Amino acid sequence: MKNFNRRKFIKTTTMSAAALAAAKTLVSCTEDNTQPVSKGQYMGGFSAPKFDIIRTAFIGVGARGSGHLRSLASLEGVEIVAISDLYEDNCISKSKIASEIGKGERHKNIAHYWGEESKWKEMLDEVKPDIVFISTNWNNHAPMAIKSMEKGAHVFVEVPIAVTLNDMWKIVDTSEKTQKHCMMMENVNYGRDELMYLNMCRKGVIGELLHAEAAYIHELRFQMSQEERGTGSWRTHHYANGNGNLYPTHGLGPVAQYMNLGRTEDSFKNIISYSSPAKGRKLYAQKNYSHEHKWNQLNYKNGDINTSILKTNLGRTVMVQWDETSPRPYTRHNLIQGTKGTLAGFPTRVALEGGFDDISKDHHSWIQGDKLEMLYEKYDHPLYKRLNQKTKNTGHGGMDGIMRYRIVECLRNGMPLDQNVYEGCFWSAVTPLSGKSISEGGMPQLFPDFTRGNWKKTKPLEIIT
Repeated sequence: MKNFNRRKFIKTTTMSAAALAAAKTLVSCTEDNTQPVSKGQYMGGFSAPKFDIIRTAFIGVGARGSGHLRSLASLEGVEIVAISDLYEDNCISKSKIASEIGKGERHKNIAHYWGEESKWKEMLDEVKPDIVFISTNWNNHAPMAIKSMEKGAHVFVEVPIAVTLNDMWKIVDTSEKTQKHCMMMENVNYGRDELMYLNMCRKGVIGELLHAEAAYIHELRFQMSQEERGTGSWRTHHYANGNGNLYPTHGLGPVAQYMNLGRTEDSFKNIISYSSPAKGRKLYAQKNYSHEHKWNQLNYKNGDINTSILKTNLGRTVMVQWDETSPRPYTRHNLIQGTKGTLAGFPTRVALEGGFDDISKDHHSWIQGDKLEMLYEKYDHPLYKRLNQKTKNTGHGGMDGIMRYRIVECLRNGMPLDQNVYEGCFWSAVTPLSGKSISEGGMPQLFPDFTRGNWKKTKPLEIIT
């Protein structure tokens, strides 16, 4: 980072990395896929010592970071102690928000670190927070997470956890060595339907699980208007220089937990991947910007839509799709197929062999619309029932608030987190592995076993009450 002139830095509303230059590292196809020897202790099911008051710091308080800060500032047992961001106005405004939420009794002396690219390191040295929330450019996630753990903090990082396999291994090794949590905050796992489907899968409602479909289909071309400051200012370069599925975890995270992948019974084995031609971004830039504009100087190489097929150790399959360019409605698919039925999303619908009570006779028609209320009544996850009213106004239908509440609840009670460091790496690994498969004509790529075989003794995520 120190080698980049700040005036030429690709800026964002949060802390950022040198996106234009570093985006090419997003899907490195030369990484060593071998398994390094652990120098620490396995973190599956790890419980940290209880916290009475959690001294919390934030690196990056743009759109996502400010949402985390608002929620954390409102939770009992949390003290906001520091904010680091590229921009002074972000530090000041978000600090004021935290103080107002604290009503003058909490979050009173928040330290600010802004301006230089290394200021977040000074924050870690001087403030020594208990936990750090990282909401920055993708390329910064790994170095910031690693350094934060080395400085004694538990880490909560936005998706993806890292962009290269080598960095994922470094995160795992650092977490094991320091005995610090590093959780990738996959908020979609806390959505109402996702939690209900997890509950139904655990209860065996759809029998043995065979196949899943996951996606992140979200047209985001409008972000290209964020030319100097904002997500589009750095993410656009990934569309040009990347390769494969650049954003897999929102769809994959929930179905992986339905299937207990990386826990006890099964794990990720290999992946094949193909992408469509890259057309949409170039056409959008030509239509909306002048010929001389910087977006028309990019060579958009990454295909508009990527489709990957994952195979598990037990032979189960997961289709994962990604498309942030094409003009189509939002979907994450969220489909899980079992021997007795299917649960699917967008729209939410269920098909069960033998039907369900009086609202469905068999699996040849979907239970959907108003008929779903009986299913919610019977199978709503107890965590959703307990926390929905407390968190429903916290973003993305309440899933963000449930996730943040659970983070604090687990830390204050010395309980394992709902997502461990290995899951964050498995789910994020789809990006570099899909890119490598594409570069080799669709050849299968083996997943690294970030657990080093220890997934076999990691309990499935419990149905938390």
